[in-house]
Amino acid sequence: MNTLLTIVTLGIYHFWGKVRIRQYLMSQAEFGGDRFAYHGTGKELFLGFLKAVLVFWLPLFLLNAGLAFFFRARGRAIAGALTWVLIMIFLPVAIVGARRYRLSRTSWRGIRFAFRGNTLAFARLFLTGSLLTGVTLGLYYPFFLVSRYGFLTAHSSFGTLKAGFDGKGRELFGSFLLALVLTPFTLGLIWVWFAAKKHRYLWQHTTLGKARFGCDVTFSRLLGLHLVNGLLVIFTVGLAWPWVLVRNARFALQYLSLEGSLDLAAVQQNVQSASATGEALSGFLDAGFDLG
Repeated sequence: MNTLLTIVTLGIYHFWGKVRIRQYLMSQAEFGGDRFAYHGTGKELFLGFLKAVLVFWLPLFLLNAGLAFFFRARGRAIAGALTWVLIMIFLPVAIVGARRYRLSRTSWRGIRFAFRGNTLAFARLFLTGSLLTGVTLGLYYPFFLVSRYGFLTAHSSFGTLKAGFDGKGRELFGSFLLALVLTPFTLGLIWVWFAAKKHRYLWQHTTLGKARFGCDVTFSRLLGLHLVNGLLVIFTVGLAWPWVLVRNARFALQYLSLEGSLDLAAVQQNVQSASATGEALSGFLDAGFDLG
């Protein structure tokens, strides 16, 4: 239905369709006997899309067109370099904006989640991490990954209950280095093992108040998920995509637990206003967003 309405409306319904999918997936996720809820609207996403076009893509298009027109080949080269620089600047803004928006529109037991991290601070962390990852030919990646995840997590909260993170990049470095060495000998499957290891590590070092998350995802389980999903998409020519979405959502929560004392009665509402512009930029730049 979403696909048909998106085609009929020349893409405009896409934003309302995205909201319907999020609302469905959230309403099927349960913790402690209560289900989550998603409160975003298609109108918010559509207006955020328009703002992102005006703020980012229209100026970028005009800059590229102007340089290419006046300076020909040299202008195109300069435009390409400037585009890359601008994307690297806007990417952390998009990541922060998307997280702020999506968490502010998600609730459990009527209490909203929130993200209150400083955009400039994350941009410095992101740009520094990206530079060091490039300079070290990728060896800095696990440090960058952990610091980025730690920032996004430590500035997140459920009402007045704050999240925390105590992981260290050096503790993932050995596994990352092993994956690099074994890549040609495992036909790349070692990266599924590393993904499972990363998933366990990040969640196991994430806290919510005095409680700590646990995760027991394994290589075989994650490999099985990817293989079955791939076969479903290939043999149904993409028609099984809804089943893939549901399988991924179920898998993400199936092996996750929360252990320790959690005083939910003391949690109070702490509503945050957030614009959908960052969400739109995130979609444009394929910034990605998840909770681990």
